Amino acid sequence: MYKELNKDIWTGRIDSLEELDSYRVHQVIMEKHVDRLPEVKKGLSVGLIGFECDEGVRRNKGRIGAAKGPNEIRKRLSSLPFYLAIDQVVDVGNVTCLEHKMEEAQQVLGTCVSKMLDERYVPIILGGGHETFYGHYLGVRQFIPSNATLGIINIDAHFDLRDEAIPSSGTMFRQVLQQDQHAGYLCLGIQPFGNTRSLFQTADEYGCTYLTEEEVQNSTHTFQVIDKFASEFDYLILTLCMDAIKAAEAPGVSAPSPFGLDAKLVRNLIRYIAGKERLLSFDISETNPVLDENGKTTKLAAYYIAEFMQGLTNKEEI
Repeated sequence: MYKELNKDIWTGRIDSLEELDSYRVHQVIMEKHVDRLPEVKKGLSVGLIGFECDEGVRRNKGRIGAAKGPNEIRKRLSSLPFYLAIDQVVDVGNVTCLEHKMEEAQQVLGTCVSKMLDERYVPIILGGGHETFYGHYLGVRQFIPSNATLGIINIDAHFDLRDEAIPSSGTMFRQVLQQDQHAGYLCLGIQPFGNTRSLFQTADEYGCTYLTEEEVQNSTHTFQVIDKFASEFDYLILTLCMDAIKAAEAPGVSAPSPFGLDAKLVRNLIRYIAGKERLLSFDISETNPVLDENGKTTKLAAYYIAEFMQGLTNKEEI
């Protein structure tokens, strides 16, 4: 299920071959097998990996197409200017879900994420449906000590706490909270009309922290909530479901949100959370090129990845 990139994804405009300040992302990307990552000697290194899977969305009765997201996001990211204080950016390829074997694909993704963390890379996972997160989580949990506490920050319109016999893109956070007594969950951007009363009750039963879309508009309060949540855990991971953003700005998702978050507000959240010293990794999920309009959503996802990398270079001192 794991494979290196087999086509020339990283191409684009070249302004200069010598002047580093004129470089674009595709000029600094290194394509490597996940078992042959370059040594991190100093500074900050980032590892990209795609998760070509929307089996969880299909099981959740959503609109499929997010499996095409990783490579389309790469294409949009490719020509963005690169001026970040990052030592190296490596792309290790994709994990692909074959024959509806989502759980196996999630395990493979987890192994790859763990390997990147072992080699001191910050993993950025390009989804895929939001079932991407569970593979992301498996890799982080494999990397950190078994008794370490893990805070999960999810920017999303939906809790994804469904109680169903078959895992899907709507069950991941319940799966984690049921099996991991050291995990906690903060969800930012919850839509009241995107979640039943039962799901709100489930969130309360599991002790989740959450802010609705309207509450997140108050940035000062939101940052205070993030700070308090972050202070309670040894490690943090961040996941973004693109359906958290209002449909006019992110139409290419399985479940568009008419009253979603403003794209700039989400950018500010990503920047802020990326600067948390305990943050290990990031995934961006539910970008669906099949449903997109003029590449709006894939381009936005690419910008968010760039913003996340920028935020990593401004990590707080603790």
